[in-house]
Amino acid sequence: MLPQKQAEEAIVSNSSEGADHEAKEMGAEENKEDENSSFFNVKNFLWHGGSVWDAWFSCASNQVAQVLLTLPYSFSQLGLLSGILLQLFYGFVGSWTAYLISVLYVEYRSRKERENVNFKNHVIQWFEVLDGLLGPYWKALGLAFNCTFLLFGSVIQLIACASNIYYINDNLDKRTWTYIFGACCATTVFIPSFHNYRIWSFLGLGMTTYTAWYLTIAAAVHGQVEGVTHSAPQKMVLYFTGATNILYTFGGHAVTVEIMHAMWKPQKFKYIYLYATLYVFTLTIPSASMVYWAFGDELLNHSNAFSLLPKNAWRDAAVILMLIHQFITFGFACTPLYFVWEKVIGMHDTRSICWRALARLPVVIPIWFLAIIFPFFGPINSAVGALLVSFTVYIIPSMAHMLTYRTASARQNAAEKPPFFLRSWTAMFVINSLIVVWVLVVGFGFGGWASVTNFVRQVDTFGLFAKCYQCKPPTPVVAPAPHH
Repeated sequence: MLPQKQAEEAIVSNSSEGADHEAKEMGAEENKEDENSSFFNVKNFLWHGGSVWDAWFSCASNQVAQVLLTLPYSFSQLGLLSGILLQLFYGFVGSWTAYLISVLYVEYRSRKERENVNFKNHVIQWFEVLDGLLGPYWKALGLAFNCTFLLFGSVIQLIACASNIYYINDNLDKRTWTYIFGACCATTVFIPSFHNYRIWSFLGLGMTTYTAWYLTIAAAVHGQVEGVTHSAPQKMVLYFTGATNILYTFGGHAVTVEIMHAMWKPQKFKYIYLYATLYVFTLTIPSASMVYWAFGDELLNHSNAFSLLPKNAWRDAAVILMLIHQFITFGFACTPLYFVWEKVIGMHDTRSICWRALARLPVVIPIWFLAIIFPFFGPINSAVGALLVSFTVYIIPSMAHMLTYRTASARQNAAEKPPFFLRSWTAMFVINSLIVVWVLVVGFGFGGWASVTNFVRQVDTFGLFAKCYQCKPPTPVVAPAPHH
């Protein structure tokens, strides 16, 4: 256990340097002006997060956002039993691979800090972990998949904003709302790092919790529609499309490394994602089940659950809260992309928030453009899940863990030993191998075929740059009968 203890001590020491430096600067400022002390305390409380609770709120808040509204649609493709079982399965598999990512982060950081590398003004990212442990080819692989996934993850949040606001104000079409919310979401360039999402993560999870229980209660109060049918699963294409949306739901840990790096004691992250997932189950399973019970097969043509619930103040509140949360989640997905872009153009060490914000703006433009091209709320989740999340979140971490600890010396000197509930390296390798095979065949193979087929069908039906995806056709104006 000696290497593990030394690694933890090194990480704690180094990760606290930035916080100590910040505290000293703040202390000096307070000595100059004592009357501002309350301002600094409030700023710290709202702005500077790095505790275990901050990480838990970040993981839970980031894991379930707009996908909450598409899960009933997935249940109408899968059926109730398959929907619940797949949520549990991918939730636990996702928690396992998040654990693997945290282990690899600790391993990478402990090795670098033994070489006296200082990360005071540098945010470690997943592709850098892969580079340090496995070499440049793995760095390129991680960078390509991670950045593409986060790019489309941001696109999905923007599409969801336009889709949701339309149910409050349909005077503007969804494409116009996408223009407006693209400009609003661009303000996330001013949030420096995951340290500064403390209050936003807390509020975001509260908003999602309200929306989930609104969906559950509103569907129960509404009751089943007349002649409701629950015929799923009917077609393999629909079944695997729904399954990959659930795979996407529990694949939100493309930002795990950045959240860990924002912690004061990153080695405490190990099981945080699992605890976050357990809470998320209490939101996703009841809401998706109840909405599917109420509306059944009608959901197949309504990928957004809001579209079927009656318009009232409760629904409007849920829509507004989800809009705010999607703004927060957009920031979560975009912030790692901002970091990558800053490193490319040499602005990552710049202390000025304004200069960094200006440098980040080019990242938002392609996201905005893609959201206008592919406004297919629901089907795009499944396509991203099958083609990107399957590798980014499940396959690459599992393979990277096996390759990092493939030698006896690497296992002996590992900064993190196998978890308390699985003391065997062999058992870990077996689990990782099973995940790789399952996700490659079922998630990427069948899921990719189904989701791309469904996505192409949406393009054929609505076309690219669709002005108002799945909107009700305007009511024709009937001319008054002529008087004789």
